[in-house]
Amino acid sequence: MKDLKHLIYFEDLLQNAFNPLIAQAQSEGKICAAYSCENIPEPLLNLEGCFSVRLRAPRTGSMEMGTYYLTSFLCEYSRALLERAIEGGFNFADCIITPDGCTMMNRCIENMELLKAVGKDKEKFFFQYLEIPMKCDDNGLNLYTLQCKNHILDPLSKTFGIDVSDAALRKAVAEHNKVCRLIREIGEFRKGDKPRITGYEFHIITLATYAAPKHLILDKLEETLEELKVREPDEKDGFRARVVVVGSEIDDVDFIKLIEETGAYVCADRFCYGSLPGRNPIELNDTEDALTQICRHYMQASQCPRYMNTGKNVARREYVNALAKEYNADGIIYEQIKFCDPWAYERMVGSHVLHDDFGYPVLSVDRPYSIAGSGQMRTRVQAFVESIEIKKIQGGSANG
Repeated sequence: MKDLKHLIYFEDLLQNAFNPLIAQAQSEGKICAAYSCENIPEPLLNLEGCFSVRLRAPRTGSMEMGTYYLTSFLCEYSRALLERAIEGGFNFADCIITPDGCTMMNRCIENMELLKAVGKDKEKFFFQYLEIPMKCDDNGLNLYTLQCKNHILDPLSKTFGIDVSDAALRKAVAEHNKVCRLIREIGEFRKGDKPRITGYEFHIITLATYAAPKHLILDKLEETLEELKVREPDEKDGFRARVVVVGSEIDDVDFIKLIEETGAYVCADRFCYGSLPGRNPIELNDTEDALTQICRHYMQASQCPRYMNTGKNVARREYVNALAKEYNADGIIYEQIKFCDPWAYERMVGSHVLHDDFGYPVLSVDRPYSIAGSGQMRTRVQAFVESIEIKKIQGGSANG
């Protein structure tokens, strides 16, 4: 297929946590609100006068200092973030807001604060920690709403003078929805026998919406969508199977690239930093306050194993099954970052349920934060693709 006009631009944005668009937005007087987990409602960080950036540590090498403070038993994502903070890689942030999605991330951010690794020479810099619910119910929503008010809206208002009124929240949601709808429309081109965008390209574009100020890439997202509408797909794309990638945080673009280089087309992305459900538009009514509606959306749409009630547990597997059907997947790759406790339990149960109860071929893997050069992972994915191919040749559907 013809190269996408802005793909190299998006790739370059992701080379460093501090990219030129962050610097541009700050030069315009906007506040950079950094966060570490999908359980932080993005629109609350994208009010007029501020913008959100999700923390990541691209091109991670050694994590010796992060491991020293967090031990080798904590997930590599948390250690990589702390390592990058100690190196000074997050000093662009004007504040950091994190939920207690897991104890590992809490320890990571707490160590940043204790070590004074972030916010140097910024008088108004602050850390905030949210308690978030473990059950999706009315009590959970009340807790979530109060925590977002006390630890996001109030600090932004009191420290930086950000307008946190209901009208401001609704405006932020409208801007958020523009990006969501563009990403979802772009993602639609992954369906069908001849997709017009690769999983790698889609992941690059989606990841950029988490890592850069949204208002500064909106025009390029719109151009990319128009470009895809007339892009001619390859007659033979070289892919031997279609897979849904499910699991924990993935901001390493090399992981999706590795999967597709083995011949598996990544047709859907049910992982943190993905579009499903992370780029679902938020629908607001006019009868209830915006904050409650935003929190309800995030709580109900969340596929995070932080939510432990039975209904949520069952719904997470049903959601993956629905995605696999919608995107015509042949199999599922269930992944987690090494030592991620919440996703370790979810992967163990979910991979069995999707195989035994829903009939999908499932590859279940744990992976390092940075996958580059992992021959073992490549071999495992290749073998999985071949097993799907063999099942097709023998006359059975891959998910039958």
